[in-house]
Amino acid sequence: MSTALSMAAFALATSITPGPVNIVALGAGARYGLRASLRHVTGATVGFALLLLLIGLGLHELLAQWPSLTHAIEYAGVAFLLYVAWKLATDDGRIDSNRSARGPRLLTGAAMQWLNPKAWLASVAGMGAYAASGDKAIVWQFAAIYFVVCYASIACWAWAGASLRQALREPSRVRLVNRAMALLLAASAFWLLLE
Repeated sequence: MSTALSMAAFALATSITPGPVNIVALGAGARYGLRASLRHVTGATVGFALLLLLIGLGLHELLAQWPSLTHAIEYAGVAFLLYVAWKLATDDGRIDSNRSARGPRLLTGAAMQWLNPKAWLASVAGMGAYAASGDKAIVWQFAAIYFVVCYASIACWAWAGASLRQALREPSRVRLVNRAMALLLAASAFWLLLE
């Protein structure tokens, strides 16, 4: 297997699996539709690619020197996940309201990745596996491959949510899905605290 194919397989395995960003993409697709949720998909992909690139270019060394910074990122991530879960749980479920056309913002997707411990672990593990030599060309190649795979993976979750949109015309059904997504987000946040 070529290195590029191996990088793509790693990117797919870590990007397509359930996690906070994908759960929000699913919920956004169901609530706002695919087109509106693509801002979240784009923001999350750009945010992750930037994080991956910075890890590959040496940010991991800074974090190794300041472990308290790593803990601060973890706690900020858990707090952010709980905030998003709370917002989902308290949503009224009305799809036809004026605010529903907007969907999640690009910066929200990017911030979610920077506060997502799964993204940090994938970045450190990926760069450790493929670019430990410090070769900048490999770092850039891995980031480019990951960008494409990450975008497609998160977009799949948004598309799956958008596919459910017709079945969720009633606010009570939307509230049920939102609360299920909120529960999953809260559970993942508490799971991160236990690690």
